[in-house]
Amino acid sequence: MSPRGVATPDVRERLFAAAERVVEQGGPGALTSRAVTAEAGCAKGLLHAHFAGFDEFVAELCLDRFARTATQARELARLVGQGAVARNVEAVALALFDSGGLALSGVAMARPAAALRIREALEGGAPGFTAIQDAITRYLAEEQKLGRVAKALVPHTVALAVVGTAHHLLMTGWPGAPDPRPAMTALVEALLAG
Repeated sequence: MSPRGVATPDVRERLFAAAERVVEQGGPGALTSRAVTAEAGCAKGLLHAHFAGFDEFVAELCLDRFARTATQARELARLVGQGAVARNVEAVALALFDSGGLALSGVAMARPAAALRIREALEGGAPGFTAIQDAITRYLAEEQKLGRVAKALVPHTVALAVVGTAHHLLMTGWPGAPDPRPAMTALVEALLAG
């Protein structure tokens, strides 16, 4: 535990990673500010010193993880012409399920103030599903130019199907439910095989 008055390095990420571990170990019902700070090994008040409240913490955690996946999706541009197209798209789609994605989505949706904060941030331009969809669309269009994707494929439609399915699986899943990753992988492969 960090002593009082001593700076804690990279507080946000430390708390976010602790929250993910709490959810992975105990499910969404275990996520409390006290559980997060205990898991992070820091003072109980640290979370509230850096966030306006627990709802803001949950919202910021979800927005941070969306932004990470959007960054990974933008990296697809550097993979044009490399590796298997389906594997490249799958990696981005599956990243949405990493780090307790299912449970965190459930926590955010169960907390109206957090859900509102997330929606407002996304409407204000924070990266989310739309940024991921746009990156996949651009990537597939470039791969199509190289002949690595069928000419009949409509990149925007495939990207919408991938992101829409990931969103659906995140919003309707729950901890302990069947792993959604195999369904996501099968969808990407089917869409790109056609």
